[in-house]
Amino acid sequence: CVAMELLQKEGSLYANTLESKAFLTPGSPGDLSGAIRYNRDVYTAWGKLKDFVKSGRPVESPESHLGRDPERTRTFVMAMHYRALGMGRAVIGELDLSGSKTVLDVGGGPGTYSMLIAQANPDATCTVLDLPEVVAVADELIRQQALQGRVKTLSGDYRHISFPEGYDMVNFFGVLHQESPQSILLLLQKAYRALRPGGAVNVMDMMTDSTHTKPKFSALFGVNMALTSENGWVFSDLELKEWLEEAGFADCIVKPLPPPMPHSFATARRR
Repeated sequence: CVAMELLQKEGSLYANTLESKAFLTPGSPGDLSGAIRYNRDVYTAWGKLKDFVKSGRPVESPESHLGRDPERTRTFVMAMHYRALGMGRAVIGELDLSGSKTVLDVGGGPGTYSMLIAQANPDATCTVLDLPEVVAVADELIRQQALQGRVKTLSGDYRHISFPEGYDMVNFFGVLHQESPQSILLLLQKAYRALRPGGAVNVMDMMTDSTHTKPKFSALFGVNMALTSENGWVFSDLELKEWLEEAGFADCIVKPLPPPMPHSFATARRR
């Protein structure tokens, strides 16, 4: 650990480095240890990379961390929570919250981004839509922050249920990389119908360039998704813009988030 600069050593004593204290200590604002625990769960899938290359099929069922295995599901949801806390300030800073009083968080997982939005905009109320086993964990986190009056959960599969209507904003944060192109377009069309005229849709996700090979981290993330889900991949920024426009949105903008985050952010408005 000292050689890898995770710890520092003075005589016979060891201590955290500044980076370890910031990112690997449970309870710290930038704690990523929960996200690393999820990486532990998918580590074995990478050992089956040869099988995936030969078959073109995922080597692990996504249901294992989306409800079928309660322990893995909780580890996954908490990992998404800690990642969102670490990225939250940059992502929330990209949102135009002026006039956005009602927000639909599709595939919102732990509800972290909705809680951050509610804290940033006292006039906002948010609805987190996700699977029953996932929103059960989200409800716990929302109660911990005493935000249950302004952040609600809606249990269901976003692929199959209709979105409620009349929202000022619909967010897809870290969701669309597990969907096929056809499913992404359908979800964006559902978002369009859920929004009031002038309302905004926002997408935060890993994205590549048109070759699907750069940036390197996004391309590797695409392999990780393909190993663990039926339609997992990483789409390009240009593809997303085309889908947004096909769904009816205008004023589409796609741009990278500030380093060191490898994600991109897109926003568009209902006509």
